[in-house]
Amino acid sequence: MRQRARHVLIVFLTIGLLAFFLRDANMSEVWAETRRADARLLLLALITTGLTYVLRAYRWQYLLAPIGPTHFRNAFRTTVIGFAATSLLPARAGEVIRPYLLARREGLSATAAFATIILERLLDLLTVLILFALFVLLGASGVVSGDPAQFARVKFGGLLAAGGAVVASAVFFALAGHPERLGRLTLSVERVLPGAIARAAARFVETFAQGLAVMRQPGQLALALVLSFPLWISIAAGIWLTSRAFHITFPFTASFLVMTILVVGVAMPTPGAIGGFHAAYQIAVTTFFAAPTDRAIGGAIVLHAISFLPVAVVGVLFMMSEGITLSGARKLAEAAEEGEHGGAASAAGADVGERRVLETRQAGHGSPAVGHGVPEAAPARRGHR
Repeated sequence: MRQRARHVLIVFLTIGLLAFFLRDANMSEVWAETRRADARLLLLALITTGLTYVLRAYRWQYLLAPIGPTHFRNAFRTTVIGFAATSLLPARAGEVIRPYLLARREGLSATAAFATIILERLLDLLTVLILFALFVLLGASGVVSGDPAQFARVKFGGLLAAGGAVVASAVFFALAGHPERLGRLTLSVERVLPGAIARAAARFVETFAQGLAVMRQPGQLALALVLSFPLWISIAAGIWLTSRAFHITFPFTASFLVMTILVVGVAMPTPGAIGGFHAAYQIAVTTFFAAPTDRAIGGAIVLHAISFLPVAVVGVLFMMSEGITLSGARKLAEAAEEGEHGGAASAAGADVGERRVLETRQAGHGSPAVGHGVPEAAPARRGHR
């Protein structure tokens, strides 16, 4: 019932955001602006966007290294599958699916792998905010048009987000430093919970903290942060090239402002960020760079297609090769979400979700049963990057 209510709310949210996005659209003019777009620049934007998934997989390996060795092929395939699932399913399902699939392939702890996804998001936020700060400090003067008060509100929002990122970094550093202490602390809840649940919760918390082990290795963490910059500069390049293709002109550094606003739009829990992405781009280029509304709408639609459609197609092909259907991927994500309110329940949800994916794969290939879930203490296979 709770899942059904969430799906209904997501549908209404998506419709509302699209209605807001298209409220002033003249679709014939939008189509005319799209036809006038420079196809060569759009092709470059597509190539640049594809590069980001290679960089994401490579960076993920550095975050995973303290947990166990991984193969780049597996990191790349599961990254693409995860982003495809996020594009096609609600509530960012791919961020649950991706670590479980990689853990199954590489013999890692699923819970620890999931912790690296959260750390990855923190690195993304820090990188976007640093690039935004560079634009504000070095390139905003004389570039941004419109009401200065609106730009001031964006800067204030960036400052709040930066503060939140610093606090989150401190919390993660504390978690990473003493995983066994956290496990013992969680066991103290045994006085109010059944002992089996308390022990399962303690194992979950300790294993999750082990997934943050890269924070105890400054060299690995620094490399992951360094890799975050070419990754997000590639994303900014895709935004800038698409905008130029639609004759919406601003300096490359100004794409950091558009990218920051898009991050807010993508945070909306709609499938493929539909609606939120479009509205965020439209607001950014019309408010701060005086783009005509119909041109901004056309640019938003095409940029969204470049950002989400290719990875969705390739990801579905990868899923098919794994014997996973979209229905199976949805069940895995839902099973993991069912356990997000408690450590023991989360572990149980992970095991149930993994069984569902394995069953889907077995149904697709007719193979015998090979297991019931990702073992928390599975030995990592030897591999290479």
